[in-house]
Amino acid sequence: MALRHAVLAALLDGEYSGYQLAKAFDVGVANFWHALPQQLYAELAKLEREGLVTGRQVVQETRPNKRLFRVTDAGLAELEQFAAAVSKPSFIRDDLLVKVQAADRIDTGPVIDQLEERAAAAGAKIELFGELLRQMRGEADEEEFLRRGERIGPYLTCLRGLAFEQGHRDWCVRIAGVLRERRAARTQP
Repeated sequence: MALRHAVLAALLDGEYSGYQLAKAFDVGVANFWHALPQQLYAELAKLEREGLVTGRQVVQETRPNKRLFRVTDAGLAELEQFAAAVSKPSFIRDDLLVKVQAADRIDTGPVIDQLEERAAAAGAKIELFGELLRQMRGEADEEEFLRRGERIGPYLTCLRGLAFEQGHRDWCVRIAGVLRERRAARTQP
């Protein structure tokens, strides 16, 4: 997948400025695609040159002018082609896993600390995803929203983000506990 597809998908809900797109990425898209604001601005310019998005200038009196972007028919066709292509399997590439892999031969104190930090960060993301999901479905319960909601794509990706963070938190807590117990056992006479 290229950043272009994530940007096009994020723009499906309407017009966004580069700033609004960056905020949307931070909240909803970041659970499956990370991009820096500079990368988003560069991608928007490229997509506009290619005719996949169109931008319009909005004159603001008390602030600098801004450009709002939306997906064109060509951009939607690009997303259709992308959706029809075979997806590559995902994989994990995480420096913390390298540290855990080496746990038998290194001081695990710093690794335990990092696992606990990751668990706490995952816990914060779990709360964020829970709130986002509640906002998206409004008064509907989840099953009703999934059956009849108007736009469920962002909801479904947030569900995946939630499940990922829950699994990640649980794994970090468990592994920190295992390493802590093993560390304590080595220091006892």
